Amino acid sequence: MAKEQAKKKLAGIWNLYNKAEDKLERKNKSCPKCGAGTFMAKHTNRWTCGACKYVEFLSK
Repeated sequence: MAKEQAKKKLAGIWNLYNKAEDKLERKNKSCPKCGAGTFMAKHTNRWTCGACKYVEFLSK
């Protein structure tokens, strides 16, 4: 069971990337405080980081 769960988790991580010609591009922004290793979640009116709780609000 543990191997199946690990495979599913790794497969979910690749949903955060777009595959361009010969290069991977990130779909979401990276956190300016945490660095390039953490992604920010896009909500309807803001970007948030799950690790450090940094928030950027979208202007209208």
